[in-house]
Amino acid sequence: MAANRPPILDNMPRAMAWMVLSGLSFALMGAMVKLSGDVALPTKVFFRNLVTLGITGMVAIRLKENPLAPTPYWPRLLLRSLCGLAGVSLYFLALSRMNLADASLLNKTSPFFVTIFAVIFLKESFNRALVPALLAAFIGAVLVIKPRFDMAMLPALAGFGSGMFAGMAYVFVRSLKDRASPNRIILTFSLVSCLAMLPFLVANPPHPTQKQWLALLGTGVFAAGGQYGLTYAYHHARASRISIFTYLHVLFALALGFAFWGERPDLISLGGGLLIIGAAVWTHTVTRREQNEAT
Repeated sequence: MAANRPPILDNMPRAMAWMVLSGLSFALMGAMVKLSGDVALPTKVFFRNLVTLGITGMVAIRLKENPLAPTPYWPRLLLRSLCGLAGVSLYFLALSRMNLADASLLNKTSPFFVTIFAVIFLKESFNRALVPALLAAFIGAVLVIKPRFDMAMLPALAGFGSGMFAGMAYVFVRSLKDRASPNRIILTFSLVSCLAMLPFLVANPPHPTQKQWLALLGTGVFAAGGQYGLTYAYHHARASRISIFTYLHVLFALALGFAFWGERPDLISLGGGLLIIGAAVWTHTVTRREQNEAT
C-alpha cells in the first residue's frame, strides 16, 4: 500500500505575485483596447485571442496533445467558447464607451453569475448565506449602470452582460474538470473566437495606424499574461484563499484610467463598486468557512 502523500502547502507569496501580475495584465489589456481607438470590434476580439492561440498551440505541440482529437465533450467545449466570445465582445464594447474602471467592475460581476448558473445547470448546493451578497452585487451593478432607459445605457448593459456570459463560460469550464485539459479549453476558446471573427476581417479589412497595431498586439499579449498569471496563481495556492484577489484588476484599471485618460468614477459608481467588492469579500468568507467545515 502506497504511503500517503504529504499535503501540498500553499505558497502565498508566489500566488500573490502571480495574482498581481494577472490583475495588472488584464487591466493593461483593457487599456490597450481603449488605446486601439476606432478599430472595429471584431478586429480587437481577433487579436485578443490570436496571441493566446499561438501560445496554447505551442504548448499542445510540446505536450504532443491533439486539441482536435475526438471527445464526447465537444458540445461543452464549444458552448464554453461561444459564451466566452460573447463575454469578451460585450466587455470590449463597454470599454470603448465607458471608464476603464466602471467597465471592469461590471465585468467582475461574473463570480456571482457563476454561483447562480452552477446551481441551475450543475445542480450544486446553494448556501442561503450568499443571498445578501448576490443582492448587494446586483444593487452595486445597478449603481454603476445608472439606468436611464435610453441608448446611453447600452454600453453599461454590455458590461453587465459581459459578466453574465463570462459567468456562464466559467460554469462550463467547471463542468469540464477532469474531462478536458486546461490548455485544450483555452486553445478551443481562442480558436473558435478567431474563426468567428475572421469573416468580419475579410469582409472589412482593418487599416490600423502603427500605434493601433501596437495596441492590438498589446491586447493579445496582456490577455495571455493575465490568463497564465491566474493559472499559476491557482497552482500555488487554494482558490478559497486567493480568488478574492482577482479584484486587484479593478484597482489597476482605476489607476490606469486616471493615468491615461484622467478618468474619475463618480461617487455613485464608487458606491456601486464598494458594494460589488464587499459582496465578493462576503462570498469569499462564506466559501472558506464551508470548506473548513467540510475538512
